[in-house]
Amino acid sequence: MTTAVLICDDSNLARKQLARILPQEWQANLFFAGHGAEALDTLLKQHIDWLFLDLNMPIMDGYQVLAELKQRQLSLNVVVVSGDVQPEAIDRVKGLGALDFIRKPVDSAKLQQLMQQHAVNINATKSKAAPAKTILPPVELGAEMRDVLQELTNVAMGQAGDLLARLLNVFVKLPIPNVNLIEVSELHMALASVEHESSTSAVCQGFIGGGVSGEALLILTDSSFKDIARLMNYQGELTVKVELELLMDIANILIGAVLKGLAEQIDMSFSQGHPVVLGQHAAVSELIKTNAGRWKKTLAIELSYGIENYNISCDLLLLFTEDSLKTLNYKVAFLLEE
Repeated sequence: MTTAVLICDDSNLARKQLARILPQEWQANLFFAGHGAEALDTLLKQHIDWLFLDLNMPIMDGYQVLAELKQRQLSLNVVVVSGDVQPEAIDRVKGLGALDFIRKPVDSAKLQQLMQQHAVNINATKSKAAPAKTILPPVELGAEMRDVLQELTNVAMGQAGDLLARLLNVFVKLPIPNVNLIEVSELHMALASVEHESSTSAVCQGFIGGGVSGEALLILTDSSFKDIARLMNYQGELTVKVELELLMDIANILIGAVLKGLAEQIDMSFSQGHPVVLGQHAAVSELIKTNAGRWKKTLAIELSYGIENYNISCDLLLLFTEDSLKTLNYKVAFLLEE
């Protein structure tokens, strides 16, 4: 009997990459879902033997799918495939019934090893699926390129979240990255979700490497400092100087880890400039004014981090120059053809 496989991931790139490295004999009965609700609908209509499940998805995430499967007592093998590699995330999914966990991007050798561990007799021959169509350099940000950049950022974000979780012994809530090509003069519109009633503090750090350059902007709501100090075991008074040190510590962790994660996936290396404090205790719109006249357009990737059970709100924006798009497009096309 042919093995039926369902790949559930909101990223088209992630679905393609995983499908390509599945055994040849599994290609004949392969299903796809873009979010958890769609996966559950497929599971109710089709017999599925293996479900490869992402965690961070819109509409219904992987945790919710696992909880629903457990409640309905549906019998199938579930392997979580995610960029969120926090130890607690892995423990949670296994506690909800997942058979195993694979980190993104999926390596064919790791998949083969997992199959062998679970006594699955398969032929490791790669699928002979037709190669993906090469993307020509776009004038604007195309849907396929947006999807790939979102997935690359999702993996890098997971690595940064894992580092933060281990350092602070917390569970980091990871968002779905927001990717847009926007006029720099309208950057404040992209930050509408960042604009809180409370004031904010921000650090900016430039980066450059191999035809790609930009700035990383980390924005922290001032109400977050109290809990951050507690997590870092700081017992003294929260002065402006202390808050600045805490802001720089968080910036160094998140900016460095996210840029490293992105660089590794697109086979590049980034040199980072010295971090610059844009301001403390000010509105977001005031903090970003310095960027308004520098470029015409920017590729903006927004990540909004949160920490479970703590009042901490942190937004990281990667702002790539318009000239970087040509190089990024080339890298994206290469990934799709692998």
